[in-house]
Amino acid sequence: MSETKPEHNPRRRKLVGIVLAVFLVAGIGYGAWWLLVGSHREFTDNAYVDGNVVQITPQVPGTIVAIAADNTDAVKAGQVLVQLDPADAQVALEEAQAQLAKTVRQVRNLFATSSQLQASVQQRETDVARARQDLERRERLSASGAVSGEEMNHARDALASAEAALAAARDQHTSSRVLVDQTTVEDHPDVRNAAAKVREAYLAYTRTRVLAPVSGVVTKRSVQLGQRVSPGAPLMAVIPLEQVWVNANFKEAQLANIHIGQPVKLTADLYGSKVEFDGRVVGLDAGTGSAFSMLPAQNATGNWIKIVQRVPVRVAIDAEQLRRNPLRIGLSMEATVDISDRSGPVLATAPRSTPAYSTPVFDSDRSDADKMIHDIVRTNASGLVSSTEHMAGRGEHPVRPALAVR
Repeated sequence: MSETKPEHNPRRRKLVGIVLAVFLVAGIGYGAWWLLVGSHREFTDNAYVDGNVVQITPQVPGTIVAIAADNTDAVKAGQVLVQLDPADAQVALEEAQAQLAKTVRQVRNLFATSSQLQASVQQRETDVARARQDLERRERLSASGAVSGEEMNHARDALASAEAALAAARDQHTSSRVLVDQTTVEDHPDVRNAAAKVREAYLAYTRTRVLAPVSGVVTKRSVQLGQRVSPGAPLMAVIPLEQVWVNANFKEAQLANIHIGQPVKLTADLYGSKVEFDGRVVGLDAGTGSAFSMLPAQNATGNWIKIVQRVPVRVAIDAEQLRRNPLRIGLSMEATVDISDRSGPVLATAPRSTPAYSTPVFDSDRSDADKMIHDIVRTNASGLVSSTEHMAGRGEHPVRPALAVR
């Protein structure tokens, strides 16, 4: 019985050829895309928006009497967020102001006393010179018998008494000068100590107003009216949304091609692919996410299973794009890094030359305190000249009340 050969089907052969051609073209296209584009990109969808969560905490203890901002409110740097009861702090400030004024006047008295004792020394020196001249005159007359021996003894006693009074006056003047020498009223240690107390009390008073150190959006408010709070207790948080960045968690096998300075294309699930953010790699973390987790992996145990690790890569976002399309902390992102240029470093090589973040909000507290101290000292030291002249103040004016806190 003869074997029959399968009948050739031209249509089937043509269909198989078309399929093979499609796969061949697709393979060539993918290969070309990989060589020209894919090999120069690293992609991850394990990326999230991160940012600063600025905790608002009081610096002094107190009772909450006003809350000026709530969750989702926009606040400006320097704006009052929480007001503590200022009564106790104001009393302490007024006491410190009064003590500073009193100390300035006491120091003025020290300068005046030193000047009076200087004048007393000069007077005693004059008395000694007069007594010595009287004794010398009587000694010249004693040879002729015109002066009795008793009178000579009185002259000697007068000179000795004047010299003893001069020595006592010099000792008093020296002890007085020790308290004021090489200083002025403003620089006297007692005045500086009292001024430090005023500065401390003033800062405590101003800190009853809890200020926003940065501009942003309020979140996590936990404080309530009437609550007694201690320094460091969390009241709320402010998030500056213009300072957010993206933490893109790349697999460890992808890190070899990622360098600082490489451009990044970012898309957020919030806006979809229609909004694309421009970013830049600014740093790679010092460890994997699991190494810094609350319960890090124990790889030395016997039940170890190898898991591909991920390292957070910090990506800065263009500020103008953030203003047009704001992001929130925690939002999901997709990141594609252009790794064509690998000339940048893998790790940061030098420390920052300027602070990463800073706020000038609290600078005015110190300058206002210094101005208050200057005004109090000037008011209560009026009429006093430099200590180098050792003169008492003249033409004293009535003391003005201590300045009120603004």
